[in-house]
Amino acid sequence: MTGNGDTLPAATVYEVAERAGVSIATVSRTFSDSGKVAARTREAVLQAAQELQYVPAAAARALAGRRTRALGAVLPHIDGHYYSQLLVGFDIAASELGLSVVLALASPDGVHSPHALDLLGRVDGIAFMAPSGADDEFVARVAGVRPTVTVARGRVEGADAVHAENRAPARELTAHLLEHGRRRIGFVGRPEEGSDIAGRHRGCLDALEDAGLSLVRLYEVDPVEDAGREVAERILREPIDLDALVCGNDELALAVISRLTAGGVRVPEDLAVTGWDDTVAARYITPGLTTVRQEIEQLGALAARRLAARIDGSPAADPVTIGSRAVLRASCGCAEPA
Repeated sequence: MTGNGDTLPAATVYEVAERAGVSIATVSRTFSDSGKVAARTREAVLQAAQELQYVPAAAARALAGRRTRALGAVLPHIDGHYYSQLLVGFDIAASELGLSVVLALASPDGVHSPHALDLLGRVDGIAFMAPSGADDEFVARVAGVRPTVTVARGRVEGADAVHAENRAPARELTAHLLEHGRRRIGFVGRPEEGSDIAGRHRGCLDALEDAGLSLVRLYEVDPVEDAGREVAERILREPIDLDALVCGNDELALAVISRLTAGGVRVPEDLAVTGWDDTVAARYITPGLTTVRQEIEQLGALAARRLAARIDGSPAADPVTIGSRAVLRASCGCAEPA
């Protein structure tokens, strides 16, 4: 569905063919057996389909009786700990089931990824992990023609959903900072609707509201290392009006701590910092990073198994959530664990 609740009119194969400057048969071949279509022509068809938000239902139905023994996985990227571990879990579980994995990385711009469209004729089902460059309208259309699972994003009609617990642990983590006497708390991360970081942001706000406080500052940045350094630079340029930062993941938190420390800000004495994911580096940085541990590989494996079950005919199931737990180290003000 679109943001205002209206359903976009479905594009037709005729419109795609016209925009791409090819025949209808070429469009059909692109989505049923792209190996028979020249690379340049295939890209033109995929680009036209992307622009029109076209999902080839007829081609997908024609392939319904033919198994590829492959699962599709659409991710924003595979940089950093989170997405690489998610993919590892997905791939291992698929392998145990005798299935292969076809990976598509999202287009950096546009409503959805043409690479996801390209998967339709090559896999038996698709997992959309996090935003993945695909909006809910597009994912719902794919779910109408292929078994679909969403991972770490809001639920979409027709698709199964698996995700990790975010809101409650973030609330507990923020409440822990309050117990340390922190009152001027900022949040680092982009809380996109339905995303993991949105849940973490909401949990942070819950704890502050319980204490009669408000978030002092929201740094809306992507959850990547460079963005963490940029946030730290902003803090160093301005009078520090914060005494704690809740970061959307460890990658942000580690970059913030490293740059702030180099700039003369003491963590946690001047500014407490928390992360999320419990990466290996979180255990060895000084001070150790207080964070939240999620079984990310388990999440990926769960998605692969659920997708395989849908392919085998299981009906859509209720969303599945795996647990998370706080890991307390010195960056929040706790004593370093022995």
